[in-house]
Amino acid sequence: MKWTIKYYNEQVQEDILNLPDKLQARYLKLTDRMLIYGPNLGEPHTKPLKDGLFEIRMKAKEGIARALYCTIKRNEIHILHVFMKKTQKTPSKELKTARKRLKEIKENDDTQTIKRKNA
Repeated sequence: MKWTIKYYNEQVQEDILNLPDKLQARYLKLTDRMLIYGPNLGEPHTKPLKDGLFEIRMKAKEGIARALYCTIKRNEIHILHVFMKKTQKTPSKELKTARKRLKEIKENDDTQTIKRKNA
């Protein structure tokens, strides 16, 4: 089964490019696997949250980052929000941003398709 990754907007893509190098590399490795195996890689790589949200979990010497995503349509993974994590618990502000974007996608899918697709 082929999977596609879409981004909520260009800012989300820029946020990924602005991650420290090792976190960015971890993100790319995990999303490459998601293109092949689907959105659920299992812990410690991915984890389900509430309300249809999931997180990609990235950890390196530079810190901890998360990418929040959803799967609304068949074979599409929507990356909604990316942030550096500074506390044990995911900040409610970050969850609120992702939930708002999830709602918008459910109402009107205008996200951008990434150029990387499963070959």
